[in-house]
Amino acid sequence: VQLVESGGGWVQPGGSLRLSCAASGFTVGSTHMSWYRQPPEKEREWVATIASYGGSPGYSDSVKGRFTISRDNAKNTVYLQMNSLKPEDTAVYYCKAAGQYWGQGTQVTVSS
Repeated sequence: VQLVESGGGWVQPGGSLRLSCAASGFTVGSTHMSWYRQPPEKEREWVATIASYGGSPGYSDSVKGRFTISRDNAKNTVYLQMNSLKPEDTAVYYCKAAGQYWGQGTQVTVSS
């Protein structure tokens, strides 16, 4: 199992980024997939989940209405579209699969 995140970077407040999590060794379409983040000097926190069986994705209150999790089964990739970014969204973002496998993370910095 391997997860590789990409798409992080620096963006001004109000901007957008799309993170990608490319998976190998399993099928994202049949696996619970989540995004987490770890702000500087803080604990890692859950951001969003898309379930293996379909249904509505779940979001933390801090990102609801601004972030969207999705997946492309053909590319075996999960995405996190982040809009209306705020400085408090600055963190290392991690992809997690099946409740146990982690990617290496990608840095997102929101500042002016």
